[in-house]
Amino acid sequence: MRKTFGYHHYKQHKDVAVLQQLFNHSAPSSITMKYIGVTEDEVDATMESFCFKLNH
Repeated sequence: MRKTFGYHHYKQHKDVAVLQQLFNHSAPSSITMKYIGVTEDEVDATMESFCFKLNH
């Protein structure tokens, strides 16, 4: 049940730091991501569509 909660919480909020606190994980966020089943491919896919714009 914790993993299911974590997975859906991450999909809604995209905040691994909050999940680390909720799960009491002191290890790097990669451990939390593995715990909830988010793969490196999913993380990499977010970077493909990322665009940083500066407002002038």
